[in-house]
This record gives sequence, structure tokens and C-alpha cells, in this order.
Amino acid sequence: MRLPVNHQPAGFGLLAVATVISVGGLLAAPLLAREPVATALPSGPAADYPMVLGAPFVVAGVTYTPADTMNIDQVGYAVVEPDAGAGISIAHRTLPLPSYVEITSLRTGRTILARAERRGPLAGPDLFGLSPAAAAQLGANGRTPVRVRRVNPPEVERALLRDHQTAPVRMDTPMPLVGVLLRKLDPALAPPPPAAPVSAPVAAAAPVPVADKPASPPAKAPVSPANAGSHPKPAAQPTIAVAPQPKPTPKPATAPKPEPKPKPELKPKGEPKPKAEPRPAGKVVVQVGAFSTPERAQAAARQVGGSVVPSGKFYRVRITGFATPAEAGGALAKAKGAGYSDARIQRAD
Repeated sequence: MRLPVNHQPAGFGLLAVATVISVGGLLAAPLLAREPVATALPSGPAADYPMVLGAPFVVAGVTYTPADTMNIDQVGYAVVEPDAGAGISIAHRTLPLPSYVEITSLRTGRTILARAERRGPLAGPDLFGLSPAAAAQLGANGRTPVRVRRVNPPEVERALLRDHQTAPVRMDTPMPLVGVLLRKLDPALAPPPPAAPVSAPVAAAAPVPVADKPASPPAKAPVSPANAGSHPKPAAQPTIAVAPQPKPTPKPATAPKPEPKPKPELKPKGEPKPKAEPRPAGKVVVQVGAFSTPERAQAAARQVGGSVVPSGKFYRVRITGFATPAEAGGALAKAKGAGYSDARIQRAD
């Protein structure tokens, strides 16, 4: 008995296999789409790269060449840019974009952290542009004299500025240093110091009472001759008083005590007069810098009026004798003005 044979064409089998493959491909496609894809946004320092410099450009006849330089420390005028967008940011002509700076108002000493995000100002003599949020945090209203220093803040503060938030405000710059920076920008803006002339008249009034003392001894001299000339009897009375006084004269057997006379000779020599002694030791010092050789340290100490303190392989130059940071502000300003931009105020211990 013959079994029935299925005489389907050969092409039907190939069609069935292709259908299975195509259906399998459709089922596998979603599985491939679910594979993990690296879509996370960069964070940390990588979020600030790549930095952009750009080609040189000209503003008001001056050519500016952007460069990745760390020791940027400039004074100039900043203006508010209303269309600068949100966030604490500035416009600068040469800093890398992005980078971070500390801005100090040379009117109040207030210092903030900002992010350089764009080129500008592209016209006029002003060197910096402030976003509205940066101007508000700095307390700037209109054209403001400022100081801008490039810094390398921690990642926490970088992230705040990248998210258009506000970083913590820095410590205010001491006003004596602000005066030095204003004098560097425009001597006419620096306030005159009125304190020096006030102390001068006080010192002149001190010697006045000294002149009254010599008036007392001459009063005694005329008393004795007047009594001797008009009344002989009272003249005998002083002789009686004089008689017992010479008796103690033999007692000055201690006359060798004039030995202290050489002591006044030592005083005029001026040995105890060095100016370094009167300065009392304070709780606050101005750290001018650390030098690898004693010669360089001594030269710096003479320039700022400080002293050299050996510390291991280095020689530190310090200005001492201050009880509070406010008292040390003038010495810090002097050190900064002498070119030691890394000088700072710190505790003596």
C-alpha cells in the first residue's frame, strides 16, 4: 500500500525558512536595542574640557591673544552685560573658556567666584563683562573697578557654577590692599591716608609740661639772698641748719658708687635702640614667601621690613608683631605692592 506523497514545490520550504528567520530577526531587534549605551554626561573636571582659546582678535586697536595662563591677576573696569544669560559668569578677552576666577570689587572689597564662559567685552576700554547674577552677588552697579585672578577651585564649587548656582562668597579683601590695587588702576581713585597727620600734633604737645619744671628751682634761689640782705637775723638761722647737714658728709664713704656713671655712657651708644625690638610679638604674621637661599630671603626681608626664619631647607620671610588680621592689613598691602603676590596673613603659631 502506497502512502500519499506531499508534492509541494521546493520553493515553499525556502519561503518557510525565510519567514522564520525574518520573524526571529524582529524578535531579536528589541533585545539588541536594550543593550546599555554610554549616555552619561561628563562630570568632575572633565566637564570643563575641552577648553577653547580661539584666534587673536583686535579691540580698540589692541590685539588680544587668548592663552592658557594660570597667573592671571588684572585690575580694570567691569560692565554688566544684560544678555549674558543665567549663572555667575564673566566675559574675558584672553582666559580659556571655560575657566574660573575670583572677582574683587575695588569699592567694597567683596570677593566672589565666577566662571569665564565667553569672549568680551568686544568694544570699549573695559576689560571684563559681568552677568547680571554675578553683578548682583558682587554688589556692582554699572561700571565698577574690579580685580580678577584666575584660580583652581574645588570640584564642588565648579559644579555649582556649571549648574548656574552660586558658589560661597570669599573672604573680603582688606581695604588697605584695595587701596593699593586702586592706586595701581588709577592713582586718583586711591583714598588719601588721614591717620598720619593726626598723630603728629599729639607728639608735639607732650614736651610742653617739661618746660614748666625748670621754673621751680629758680624760685628757691631768690628766697635765700632776699632774706640774707634785709634781715641779718634770719640769715643766721640758715647757718644753723647748714651746720648739721655737713656732718653726714663723712658718711659718703660710699662715694665709689659713682661707678654707675659708665652706665649712662652705654645708653648713648644706641645699642638698645634697634627698631626690631620695639615691635611686640603678636598672634598674627604676614607670610611674605619662602626662599631657597638666605641671600634672597635677606633681600626680601629688607625690602618689606620683615625678618628671616629658617625652616628646613627653606628660609621664610615674615612681618611680625600684629595682634589681629586688621592690623596686619597694611603690611600685607606693602608686601603685595612690592611684588610678592603670594603673601598672606596667618597665625604666628
